[in-house]
Amino acid sequence: METLDDRLAHRLRSTGYEKWRAKVRAVNGCAQPVRLYGAHQLQDTRTGYVLHDHSGHIFAPCGNRRSSVCPSCSDRYAADAFHLVRAGLCGGTKGVPETVADRARVFATLTAPSFGRVHQARTTASGKRIPCGCGEVHPDADPRAGTAIDPDEYDYVGAVLWQANAGVLWQRFTMRLRREIAKRAGIRVRDLRDHARLSYGKVAEYQRRGLIHFHAVVRIDGPEGAIDPPPAWATPDLLEDALLAAVAAVSVSIARPDGAPLVLEWGDQVDVRHIESGSGDTDRGRVTDEGIAGYIAKYATKGTGKSEAADRPIRSQRDIDHLRISEHHRRMVQTCWDLGGLADYEDLNLRRWAHMLGFRGHFLTKSQRYSTTFRVIRGDRRAYRHAQTLERLGLTERADTVAVVNDWRFDGTGYRDDAERELAAGIAERIRQDRKTKYSEEYHREQQAAQHQ
Repeated sequence: METLDDRLAHRLRSTGYEKWRAKVRAVNGCAQPVRLYGAHQLQDTRTGYVLHDHSGHIFAPCGNRRSSVCPSCSDRYAADAFHLVRAGLCGGTKGVPETVADRARVFATLTAPSFGRVHQARTTASGKRIPCGCGEVHPDADPRAGTAIDPDEYDYVGAVLWQANAGVLWQRFTMRLRREIAKRAGIRVRDLRDHARLSYGKVAEYQRRGLIHFHAVVRIDGPEGAIDPPPAWATPDLLEDALLAAVAAVSVSIARPDGAPLVLEWGDQVDVRHIESGSGDTDRGRVTDEGIAGYIAKYATKGTGKSEAADRPIRSQRDIDHLRISEHHRRMVQTCWDLGGLADYEDLNLRRWAHMLGFRGHFLTKSQRYSTTFRVIRGDRRAYRHAQTLERLGLTERADTVAVVNDWRFDGTGYRDDAERELAAGIAERIRQDRKTKYSEEYHREQQAAQHQ
């Protein structure tokens, strides 16, 4: 019987391997590329003359942001997320002035409330492990961590309904936060827009118990956003005080399946830290903008992960039965599926989001004028690659009169067999390591240059 090693050796020796490898490298070793067939041309818009053409099969990246699905595309998403968040923290890029680094800024973490006791890997401040509520001491890698101690007593319905309404709760929180800011500034809420604007960027992260919490960068700008200086009364202490008051004041009311009322609120664990300029963490109560940008970028690609939920939508009860997850998270998925079949929760579309444990929001969102957008970042990347192509073909001087004409048709997704998947994974890892090495060398050169100045 032919083994994987045999298929790998055969593919490496095949006549079309080099062309296939070039296509894989063009998408950075994407794990699930979209296969396209067709052609594209570069045409002179004045004469219609074809300056360059290419036809055949190409790969396009899948674009999945989850590292568990496609490490390559998630790396790109993380880089875009980093630049989006960093632009709103540090400024000096993407049309955001450097002065945003001097404004009232806090890093807030808002959590879900408790819906029952769960196993916890607990430690003291000195690092000594202490018993969980079940009486045992759990190591960090214990698969029971985050699961219900008593599943029959755990409120799975409440947990799923909270998760499904977390976006609404966040919206009400931001509305209330504006009220609290206006109150402390001594102005009417309706007049706040004439004095200041609330800007934020947030990311959702799954806790081990399967519920999300939000990490948010919150900033006070002038009326026009990042380009406008804030009023003198906008201080970090005022922002922190207003934020804590807003967290405590908002809630969402919804009915359980039996008609009993359920009030959804934020959890008791609310963390607010002032942001300083620089890199790395400072003291316990303050964090730095560079460190936060990297932190948020990491969780923007983390997704749910295999230990907490599924990577793809749930289509049937059979999908739930065959999920390789803990029983705790399976019950959350099952609860989403069961509630999704009830007319009272039709608007929540819970069956569609069962693989996300009921969470229906985007993992990275921001206010309108916090910083740039993913669309702008991706547009800049396309423009850069277009310029590179023109330079390679010697057409840079004619850039203003060159048009790209594409005619591609969908031809499938993924690779042909396990041998191609294995080779693509190796190419992706090599590209990733080369990138890390390059960045490390650039960092050391910058550090040496700074020392000599």
